[in-house]
Amino acid sequence: MLRVIIADDHPIVRIGQRVVIEAAGRCEVVGEANGPDELLKLLSTMPCDMLVTDFAMPGDQQADGYGLLGLLHRQYPTLPVILVTMFANVATLRASFAHGAQAIVAKSASAKELPLAIRAVGAGQTFVSECLRNQLVEAGPGDQSQQPQLSGKEREVVRMLASGMTVSQIAARVNRSVSTISKQKCTAMNRLCISTDVDLFAYARSCGMVP
Repeated sequence: MLRVIIADDHPIVRIGQRVVIEAAGRCEVVGEANGPDELLKLLSTMPCDMLVTDFAMPGDQQADGYGLLGLLHRQYPTLPVILVTMFANVATLRASFAHGAQAIVAKSASAKELPLAIRAVGAGQTFVSECLRNQLVEAGPGDQSQQPQLSGKEREVVRMLASGMTVSQIAARVNRSVSTISKQKCTAMNRLCISTDVDLFAYARSCGMVP
């Protein structure tokens, strides 16, 4: 039996994951965490063979998804990590693998995909949900190692948009023109391979810009 720890800040998600994971009959969930702080504490005391975790969760430590992945990879280099996330684009998919993830499962995927990911990772393979795999195929080859980079101004615009402000409100707040803010927003979305506001807001949350 594989010993699995699951981490997500939504209790109902953890309940569903436990049911799906244990129903496959090859794994036992030995611990649950509601955020990075609890996860790091749990990992220090509870031996496990695999971690299934959300990309970014509220917490005092490592709320940023890449920061959490990097820390896990440094402290537990042999621990396989499966990300189960509501948001992923091409840039973040590639960066997540570069930061140590072995599998990425979309929360919108069917329940059968998590057991498939566990089986693949247990056999030393990587796994990506079908819908996310199609994004990678369509995007073609690219830099597999770099986290998408925004300028300081672009990052601040994204953060304020995700906090609920409009482009006009941001322009007034920072004393710049609406056209300038709109251009920075568009540039940020292009850098991140994001095409909708919903995905932009999800990215901001996943990277810890907003709660």
